[in-house]
Amino acid sequence: MPRARELGLINTSELPPGPQNAITDVPGLLVGHSTLVTGTGVLQPGHGPVRTGVTVVLPHGGNLFRNPVVGAVHTINGYGKPLGFEQVRELGLIESPIALTNTLNVGLVADALVQYALRTSPEIGISASSVNVVVGECNDGFLNDLQGRHVRAEHVFAAIERASATAPAEGAVGAGTGTRCFGWKGGIGTASRVLPAQLGGWTLGALVQSNFGRPAELVIRGVPVGQVVPPPGHAPAPEHGSVMIVLATNAPLDARQLHRLCGRAAAGLARVGSVYGHGSGDFVIAFSTAWRLSRHAALPSTARTTLADEEQVLGALFPGVAACVEEAVLNSLCCATTVTGRDGNTAHALPLDAVAALLGSRRMPL
Repeated sequence: MPRARELGLINTSELPPGPQNAITDVPGLLVGHSTLVTGTGVLQPGHGPVRTGVTVVLPHGGNLFRNPVVGAVHTINGYGKPLGFEQVRELGLIESPIALTNTLNVGLVADALVQYALRTSPEIGISASSVNVVVGECNDGFLNDLQGRHVRAEHVFAAIERASATAPAEGAVGAGTGTRCFGWKGGIGTASRVLPAQLGGWTLGALVQSNFGRPAELVIRGVPVGQVVPPPGHAPAPEHGSVMIVLATNAPLDARQLHRLCGRAAAGLARVGSVYGHGSGDFVIAFSTAWRLSRHAALPSTARTTLADEEQVLGALFPGVAACVEEAVLNSLCCATTVTGRDGNTAHALPLDAVAALLGSRRMPL
């Protein structure tokens, strides 16, 4: 499927994307999916049909417990069930793969991440502290048998084993298999931006699990597309969606600076029309791959590269965050195919030709 940039849905006057225009443009970062699609017809709670999955983001391919990275989290609207946020807020560290899944699967996915951590770091709970795993979620119950909690440990392990530095699949895959966005089929989307050489040349990437927005709210390049091109059979409903956003960079940012990046993700959501409704869970996780900390450091201090000019670098990264999140959301829509799930519920693919024609008729400059 064509991505948003190929369709002319992105303002290309901003910072340029990386080679893959994906979060995996950040060096060393890996992403993997496990996608679960089985059964059709009437919902049988606990059995199917299944339209769900898990997506994992690994800041690096080494041992994250022994060599964590600096991180931050941010809540835009707190109607959600993410796990592991409080310790990240307190310590500013990410020490496990970040997993995204569906709402009722958070516990099982977290347990799988704990199993993975114990397998790779058997000192946990004996000679070392406990591990803080991070799991985000969106509710995919419109298409999926949510009560079945079908994402199990083997699916999480498979996603970790498949994780690679190639551009991740987008749309109805992994944690985005059963999610919707502005009434259309949403899912996983990603994008990246690269700072100019004089500002360090660092890369910023975003990955989203989109599951938010009422159809009429969708905006693309300033055009109220959702008011002109509604989904088939749409009926107005309150905002009960959510979005998980993962931000990554190789810029040498500390936890405070990463938290400031997180806050700008809301601007990217606003660009596409989100209003962060009462029942919307909107969460951001950010980390830097610039350093790998050590739990067994020989000395109590170490030298690190830090920003000499925070104002200029963050001043460039902030609009980059908004642009990355906006494009990642649009990629989640553009790359998703129509999915029919439980009880015949259908999330239709965004009609890309109609959207492109509408934007062309408005003569919006690229």
